[in-house]
Amino acid sequence: MPKFLHTRIRVNNLERSIAFYEQLGFQCTRRVPRSPAGNELAILEMAGSEHYLELCYSPNYKVAVPEDLMHTAIGYPNLIAKCDELEKKGVAIWPDGWREKFSQPGATKMAFITDPDGYEVELLERT
Repeated sequence: MPKFLHTRIRVNNLERSIAFYEQLGFQCTRRVPRSPAGNELAILEMAGSEHYLELCYSPNYKVAVPEDLMHTAIGYPNLIAKCDELEKKGVAIWPDGWREKFSQPGATKMAFITDPDGYEVELLERT
């Protein structure tokens, strides 16, 4: 049976992107200084997930992510606490008014952030 293994995204600054994703719970488990195609790679994994995120950097490639092109999604057991933690670190949470929306009865706890290159990251509450 086939298995979905990883997702690769291009980034403009590998160190900045690694630091951003580590705030979300990823850990950089491997670095490849020069892939066969000449790119620098960082493999980011999250405990409990088999799928990993591969960050790809090339000094000759300028990343320009169109709005709403794609997004990744991460589940947290306490999304309010995670969003509070990220806001304290200067990460903008959207849409505006997410706290009020979360407090509505039966509301889905879902928010978004944007990584340094413009990729959207969906944050969901998963208990």
